[in-house]
Formats: sequence, structure tokens, C-alpha cells
Amino acid sequence: MIGLDNASVAFGAKTIFANVSFTLPVGRSMAVLGPNGRGKTTLLRALLGFQPLKEGRRQAPKIAGYVPQHGASVAKLSGLDVVVMGHAARIGLFGQPGRDDIEAAHQALETVGASKLAELRYDRMSGGQRQMILIARALATGSEALIFDEPTSALDLGNQARTLDLLNLLRARRDKAILFTTHDPNHALAAADDVLLMMPDGHERFGTVDEMIQPAPLSALYDVTMRWVDVEGDDGGKRRAIVPAFAGRKH
Repeated sequence: MIGLDNASVAFGAKTIFANVSFTLPVGRSMAVLGPNGRGKTTLLRALLGFQPLKEGRRQAPKIAGYVPQHGASVAKLSGLDVVVMGHAARIGLFGQPGRDDIEAAHQALETVGASKLAELRYDRMSGGQRQMILIARALATGSEALIFDEPTSALDLGNQARTLDLLNLLRARRDKAILFTTHDPNHALAAADDVLLMMPDGHERFGTVDEMIQPAPLSALYDVTMRWVDVEGDDGGKRRAIVPAFAGRKH
């Protein structure tokens, strides 16, 4: 289980967020949405213990699987080396990874469908390939908590789809508490059970996807009119997407 209880963060005299409370149990996935500068990344850092709280408390395991927005290149390390670092975090600063660490890394790569990246140089990978490696590294920690900071922000549409499919696959296993930030409410529809909206007036709203991913709260969140549209999925079935009113081309 991960969560915050009446948590507040301030940088000097500026309050980033205040009195935020939510609980995310193992087996559920939560999306955090909010406008630029509202504090989504700061909230994740507070949850992970990287950012001190001014008030309140956090609940998270000692080790969490964390995927940052941008995976910096790690010179001369293979994909497998990077993933091993996730499992080896449990052995301490001066420990050496062993057979169990390597096996756990291979299993994580297989889970995310990235086994073919094991021997490739991480610093020579594409953005989409690096993202798969970082997700595998988070899985390799063995933590019950997976935390993603805008996991699709630097990806093209194809890699966005693959990342969302993977998030949904991990959600379907129901053995992790999964939290991710995003700017796209359709990502929440695709891979989340619950949603935290960080409203521009400094308040937060927490509820299920069905409650929060609606035109009214999202219009207030982004100060732009939002509408439901019907789209046809790859399987030929009908799906609902939510888009800003400016989307598309006028006839």
C-alpha cells in the first residue's frame, strides 16, 4: 500500500500542495493529472521520500520501483546491467550482484517483452527501448509499489500504445500498487482504476476513473472544454475517448 495523509509540501513561502490524502492498495492503479507546474512530480518525490513533507505523512515501502520522466544514458552499460541495478538495490552500496540478481533481471525483461534488449548498449537505445528497460528495472526491485513519472511523455504514438498496454498488463496482475502521472486523461481510461486530479485552485479531487474522467471536472482542471467522442478500437469494438473541444479540423 502507498499513500499520503494530509501531506503538504512548500518551497520557501510557496505552497506546492497542501492536505493531500489518498490511499492506493496493492492491486489498484492510479493516475495523477494536473496542469503544468501544479506539482505532480513533486508529489511523486514526496511519496518516494525524496522530497521532505512540511506536514502530514507518507506511506510507501522502503524500496519502490520508480521510473523517472527521462532515463539518462548510462555509458557502456547493457540493458541487462541497468535492469540488474534494480534488483541489486537490495544488497547495499558495496555488494556485488549475484546469480539471483541476474535471473530476476532476465525475468523482468521477459515480463515487459524486452529480452532482446539485454545485450544492447543502453546509451545507444531509442527512447522507447530505454523506457522498457527502466520499467523492467522497476519490476526487478521486487517492490509491491511501481511509480511512473509521465511514462509516455517523450514517446511517439506507437511507443505510447506499447507502454500503456504494458501498464495495463501489470495492472491486470493485481499484485502491485501502481501510480503514474500523465497529461492525457485517455491514459487514465486505458490503465487506471483511480484518479487524483490536482486542480489549478490548489485543491485535489480523488475518486474512481468513472467519477473523475468526466467532461466537467476535466474542463475545470485544464480550463478547456472537454467532450466525449466514440472511436473504433483495433478489435472493431466501440470505445469512448475524451478530447478537448479544439481537437480535430473544422468542416
